[in-house]
Amino acid sequence: MGLKLSAQMQGHAAMLLFSFVVAGSFSLGGSVANDIAPTAFNAIRFWIAAIILGAIAIYQGNAGREHFAKPWRYLGLGSMYVAYFVLMFVGLKTAPPVNASAVFTLTPILAAIFGIFIVQQVVSRRIAIALAFGGAGAIWVIFRGDIDALMAFQIGKGEAIYFIGVVSHAFYTPFARRWNFGTPVITYTFGTLLTSAVLITIYAWNDLMATDWAALRPLVWVTLIYIAVFATSLSSLLLLFAAMRLPSSKVMAYTYLVPSWVIVWEMVRHGYLPPVIVLAGVGLTLLALLLLLRE
Repeated sequence: MGLKLSAQMQGHAAMLLFSFVVAGSFSLGGSVANDIAPTAFNAIRFWIAAIILGAIAIYQGNAGREHFAKPWRYLGLGSMYVAYFVLMFVGLKTAPPVNASAVFTLTPILAAIFGIFIVQQVVSRRIAIALAFGGAGAIWVIFRGDIDALMAFQIGKGEAIYFIGVVSHAFYTPFARRWNFGTPVITYTFGTLLTSAVLITIYAWNDLMATDWAALRPLVWVTLIYIAVFATSLSSLLLLFAAMRLPSSKVMAYTYLVPSWVIVWEMVRHGYLPPVIVLAGVGLTLLALLLLLRE
């Protein structure tokens, strides 16, 4: 007899896999960051992801007119998704990546707050403690246990712009749950990604036309395919799947694991071993995960 997971445990398993595949995009993306404009890269990855999920939805018979009722919700979710990526690009023009990563750790806390008002989700004291542990652990890993670097953190224009994007990303999870209306997850994800692809293409049109696609090295294409298939198609599917089964605070808390997974990816790809002091932050994020797993 096979192991049958509860709906909540299915959500946790989905987000664990989500955090792993998203971490891979950071590891691979860092290797090709200077080869292509990020806006052009993201426009193409959204189109590839939308085409893949659209084909699956059609094959399953989940792409009928009835599945796209209330199209405004796809525009809303797609706008939130694209706003996050666009504002991240704009913010990173002046904000150091480490500072941006620190700003991103606010996402689970914001998602928990928005979840209270949008879908009336309750944040217990245990979940609040888990969010605090997870945030502290993620910050520790991001700054590599360097207290001086953490104390030197300053909020500039780039960080403020990126924070608006983070707010948009935090809104996404509770609204995804509120606007589902029984739509199959595969169709819901396809509609959101298709809208995202159209919106980001409009924003990135000049970069798309200026890119010499034939001159890109093979690693760029490998990274593009990985991010499109796994870090976009699969991760978006996992995120919406989990959002239907878990409170927003628990869903977004799994982003705390991403810095730790990045370490694992770097160990496998480059043999990188982090300083022992960084492992304390990894331990805190694992402790937060255990607290979240408790029912």
